[in-house]
Amino acid sequence: MVKGFVRDRMALFWAVIFPLMFLFLLGGLLGDTSVPRSDVIQVGAVPLLDDADPATQAAIDDTLDIEHSDDRDAAIAEVRSGDADAAVTMNGDSLVLWYSAADQVTAGVVQGTFNSIVQSANAAASGQPPTYTLAPEQVEDESLSPIQFFTPSLLGWAIAMGATFGAAANLVLWRRNGLLRRLRLSPVPTYAVVGARVVTALMLAGIQMVMFLVPAVAFMGLELTGWWWMSVPLLAAATLAFLALGLLVGSFSKTEEGATGAANFIILPMAFLSGSFFPLDGAPAWIVALSHVLPLKWVNEGMLDVMVRGEGPSAIVGPILALLAFAAVVGALATRLFRWEKA
Repeated sequence: MVKGFVRDRMALFWAVIFPLMFLFLLGGLLGDTSVPRSDVIQVGAVPLLDDADPATQAAIDDTLDIEHSDDRDAAIAEVRSGDADAAVTMNGDSLVLWYSAADQVTAGVVQGTFNSIVQSANAAASGQPPTYTLAPEQVEDESLSPIQFFTPSLLGWAIAMGATFGAAANLVLWRRNGLLRRLRLSPVPTYAVVGARVVTALMLAGIQMVMFLVPAVAFMGLELTGWWWMSVPLLAAATLAFLALGLLVGSFSKTEEGATGAANFIILPMAFLSGSFFPLDGAPAWIVALSHVLPLKWVNEGMLDVMVRGEGPSAIVGPILALLAFAAVVGALATRLFRWEKA
């Protein structure tokens, strides 16, 4: 029984390797118990920050990364686009804090930090009425809800799952039952077979998009921006990228179980590392850096920009080019490894 278990590679993978991988993955994402630092843009002079007492200044240095700017509108735009966690300025004795509702946790941390700074400044004037007040301002419309930020990320993950698993499992199944050999010997040209598989994957992605957006808009309060339709070419590029990844997995896998395991091994960790399930604000720097080279991260960011943040076509040019380049490279590698028949 022991020899049988050790020799069964799939059983060994699911029982030992896969859980161990998640131990390292979640340990890296959630193992840092220190307070995450917030990126804040200071607009003009803010005496509560510039003239803070030593104890308050030490707390500021531990929790905030402050960038200085004289352009309030540009600072607010960076908060709205997700490039900064908050922007702050002084209006008389009121500390005005602009924050984004895109990440409820970060918004709460930033507001709590600046509320503590205001309270500390008021405590210095003991016996006097509170001198300073905190005026939080949300940069988006107040009607926004978290569903607007969960929907794009989960839709990107669904596209990645559908394209990768479908291509990998079907390729192995067709090779095992001889369908690929029949197609090769038939008068149907290879490009027609490949084109049909691509069209099928694109149709599935379109169905997934409708199934996500219709109930989210109708029943969950999702509000799409005017540029939401730009997510269609982005999802098409994402489908091609993950279809190429599925073909690569199916090229070297010998069984459907092996193809499914390999696809899971790639896509599920990528979803965690790309912020599909929760934000990476508290993750170590190396994980954040790694996420920027993952194709699912490009999909998530592009979808958020056009669906939620209201940015125009320029916001998806970079992600689309990156996804198409990924599809070309991985597709070329899959072609080199492709086999029409069982080895």
